[in-house]
Amino acid sequence: MLAKAVDTVPEPDSVDGGLSYEPKWDGFRGLVYVDDGQVEIGSRGSKMLTRYFPELVEAIADQVAGSCVLDGEIILRQPSGTGERLDWEALSARIHPAASRIAKLSVETPASFVAFDLLAAADLDLTGVAFSERRAALVDLAAAFSDPLHLGQTTDDVDLARRWLVEFEGAGLDGVVAKPRAGVYEEGKRRMLKVKHHRTADVVALGYRIHASGEGVGSLLVGLHDSDGVLQNVGGISAFTMARRRELIDELAPLVVRSSDGSAATGETERNRFSSNRDTSFVKLAPTAVVEVRYDQMEGSRFRHTVQFERWRPDREASSCTFEQLEVPAAYDLGALLA
Repeated sequence: MLAKAVDTVPEPDSVDGGLSYEPKWDGFRGLVYVDDGQVEIGSRGSKMLTRYFPELVEAIADQVAGSCVLDGEIILRQPSGTGERLDWEALSARIHPAASRIAKLSVETPASFVAFDLLAAADLDLTGVAFSERRAALVDLAAAFSDPLHLGQTTDDVDLARRWLVEFEGAGLDGVVAKPRAGVYEEGKRRMLKVKHHRTADVVALGYRIHASGEGVGSLLVGLHDSDGVLQNVGGISAFTMARRRELIDELAPLVVRSSDGSAATGETERNRFSSNRDTSFVKLAPTAVVEVRYDQMEGSRFRHTVQFERWRPDREASSCTFEQLEVPAAYDLGALLA
């Protein structure tokens, strides 16, 4: 079951039967299948993740008796200041083809699992049961949990949920989820509601990639100036309609950097495990145009997800687009949240 994005944490009486609120974890959605000591972990898209997290398989087999299906999130906790926070980059690194590397990382950067729903127990299919009842059954099952297995927090208090939206971001979480208490579990349906952080920033257009169709702008690369005045690539914008992609080619034409022979100058972004088989080249733009974007959060010095185009800012100088404008959430200890 999926979640529909909404702008604000909804009132509990906005749906029949009320709402239950919980933190929105920033990790890998995981469906855990347990059958008398045999454990499999599947992703939201049905990709099997079992081999990548042997430490979780061992813990689940040890702590969960009988048979069940759990819905939850695979997360990775790292020290931060005096506490802990989620580390998406370290979690992403756990998906590796080499068994030796998987074994090494399972010790060096072990993952945790946060359970937030119970879809089956013993021979009972619970997907047709109200969430409030599934949650009660999950609480009973999770009584045997210990690190690295955790029971996700919930509350019926909308004011507390709104505080969570602000406070838990400091631990690396990215929002709040609201679930209908009387709702059944509907696979593939967006019956839950999610509220994420949305902010704006002014960034510099650095270049663009051609769309996979070969026509129009596929993505627009953007950057920010660091404390030394160096322009750093911080992510990209890609959610354009086909008509808008074609328009952008014309809009950006005056900014295209030209080689001595008049052809468009190109560059190439740094490759990573997600782009190893993709063309990472781009058409260079003179770094003078400023665009306002909407984003949710940062991961290090880059936007965590692709950002959304808001508007061009001809009133802004590119040199004024710095990291200093970004809102930094107050730190919050992830360990205290999971305790």
